[in-house]
Amino acid sequence: MNTALLKENLRAVPDFPIPGILFWDITTLLKNPACLKEMDAALLEQYKGLGITKVVGIESRGFFLAPSLAMHLGAGFVPIRKPGKLPAETVSESYQKEYGVDTLQIHKDAITPEDVVLVHDDVLATGGSARAAIELVKKFGPRKVYVNFIIELEALGGRAKLPEDVPMTALLSL
Repeated sequence: MNTALLKENLRAVPDFPIPGILFWDITTLLKNPACLKEMDAALLEQYKGLGITKVVGIESRGFFLAPSLAMHLGAGFVPIRKPGKLPAETVSESYQKEYGVDTLQIHKDAITPEDVVLVHDDVLATGGSARAAIELVKKFGPRKVYVNFIIELEALGGRAKLPEDVPMTALLSL
């Protein structure tokens, strides 16, 4: 994978969404066809052959690459969303994030015990939303859970908050 290409095209936005937060914007990667191809190929290479049956994207930036990856893996796509966005019965998990408390939800019938699940999001920062998403998925008792990010912000220590039994990868470490 050409990490130099990805890092050159990544945009950092200071003080977004609130003062003191440095936001890593992946839209600059998504609009560049070469970057999009690199990310898509790298994700497929990491997860092909693992028997993934569902790729779960975390709202909202996890929705960008997760459906494509699911398609390439021959898996289904499952969205994890904020409250009130999913139309059928849901299961919820609340978590602490860098600047407040939030809740995530998944449809009650989204995952089965036979599934092998990959949870995907854009950035691993403090680990709150990722841990909540993994806990939601684990409530269904799937055979295996993996988690992936485009970017891991190592200094924020999010990896330490993730369950040890869930293998984690990131395309870029900053």
